[in-house]
Amino acid sequence: MCLAIPGLVVKVDGLKALVDFGGVRREVMLTLLPREVKPGDYVLVHTGYAIEVVDKEEAEEVWKLLKEAGIA
Repeated sequence: MCLAIPGLVVKVDGLKALVDFGGVRREVMLTLLPREVKPGDYVLVHTGYAIEVVDKEEAEEVWKLLKEAGIA
């Protein structure tokens, strides 16, 4: 089982992006994504890699579930 955390792409630099996770920003690799991302996109991140692009509603729902589970 893996846990993917949603984040907001703030800046893209080639195959890396700066992603905001509720106020905490981390550099994330984009090499596993099938399409380019841009600032404002939401991605699911696992172990430093963006694994899926999601819409804002899905990202917010995942954050809600993580908070309810006491993980976030």
